[in-house]
Amino acid sequence: MDELKTKRGGLGYMIKIAYRNIYRNKRRSVLCMTAIGLAVFFIVFMMGWIMGMYDSVVKTVLTFETGHVQVFTKEYFAKEDFIPVQYPVEFENGSVDEFIDEIGKIPGVKAVLPRIASYTTLTDSKVKHAVLWGLHIQKEFETNVFNLKEKSNGLIKGRYPLENENACAIGRKMAEKMGVTIGDSIPLKAVSSQFSDKFWNPEIVGIFDFDYGSVDTLYIIVPYERLQKILSLRNKAQKIILYLDNPEDSEIVKSAITELIAKKGNSDVIVKKWQEHQFIDMFKQMASIYVIVFLVFIIVASFLIVNTVLMMIHERIKEIGMMGALGMTRLEIMSVFFFEAVLLSILGSFFGILVGGVVSYAMSLYPIDVVSLSGGMEMSISNTIFVKFSWLYLLLSFIFGVFVSSVCTLFPSMKSAFIEPVEALRN
Repeated sequence: MDELKTKRGGLGYMIKIAYRNIYRNKRRSVLCMTAIGLAVFFIVFMMGWIMGMYDSVVKTVLTFETGHVQVFTKEYFAKEDFIPVQYPVEFENGSVDEFIDEIGKIPGVKAVLPRIASYTTLTDSKVKHAVLWGLHIQKEFETNVFNLKEKSNGLIKGRYPLENENACAIGRKMAEKMGVTIGDSIPLKAVSSQFSDKFWNPEIVGIFDFDYGSVDTLYIIVPYERLQKILSLRNKAQKIILYLDNPEDSEIVKSAITELIAKKGNSDVIVKKWQEHQFIDMFKQMASIYVIVFLVFIIVASFLIVNTVLMMIHERIKEIGMMGALGMTRLEIMSVFFFEAVLLSILGSFFGILVGGVVSYAMSLYPIDVVSLSGGMEMSISNTIFVKFSWLYLLLSFIFGVFVSSVCTLFPSMKSAFIEPVEALRN
């Protein structure tokens, strides 16, 4: 008799009863699983959204701004917002070209790309101001993908200018505003490194769309050598960008370049890692805000789960009284409700990560138009964001759903165990 009682009161027996209870009221069980599943789904999506936004910021900054390591002068860094060309990198002991060759030999360096950017005035156009962007175009496209949405070089019409050619490529939005196309010329004026006015009339040979509002609207891409000559920057460089095989090696490469600069004899030249860029730093500071928002969401999800379990217990007061009247101990009653909630949380969490995983994966292939969501306001990121899909996010969300549901169920389950059978049956 005692053996039978032990068997019936055992853990496996309680789980079996809890499993059967799931099917006794399917509507209630579906409601509970739906609540848990929704909480888990939004957690999966929020993790993918936040990390996708971070990746978009990083990729945009690396591609258009900093590379993994950048070299410029202290004076340029102090006035970087004005992108001045009057404070170039130059050395007493050796030329800039020699310096570029030397840092290109540092282990882990994938590419070394000098760039020039300068504000310019358009003398005969509806658009009055733009940015001249001098690039080693072929080398840039061998290293970077400029259209992060299409993962291409962004060219939609014509071609990019050849080395030292008196030509340019402009953004699609700029072309629309100016009313120009392939074959037209752009009369413009720029200020050289010697503070003299330089007039230029490059021909448009290509139109691009980088899916990046400020570049598509303001930038005019020209050959690096041509712009270097026009702005009187021969044997000098406004800024030198480095791309590495491993972005995390930026500190090692920075140290090596700093030592090389010391030998070259120019204390005004400094080196910065991509992690030190203002947008990256700002996003890291905002991470604490995202954590708070995420914690608030988790608390709300936890209350949703607790309320669902409490409702489940409240609806079954008489059943609890009957279980007590038939001889079940408080521990057994608590175990039945606890395991029922755990089983429902496992099923709900599974469906939550299933739907969340499918949605996140789909949105990692088909991006979100951030400009449309922000009411047309352009930000310092790509116009579209890919939600980041990760199996780790699914696993963490599943563990959260099961763990929080289980913990949140303990108190209601204990409450159910201390309901007096007579009171329960009377109610």
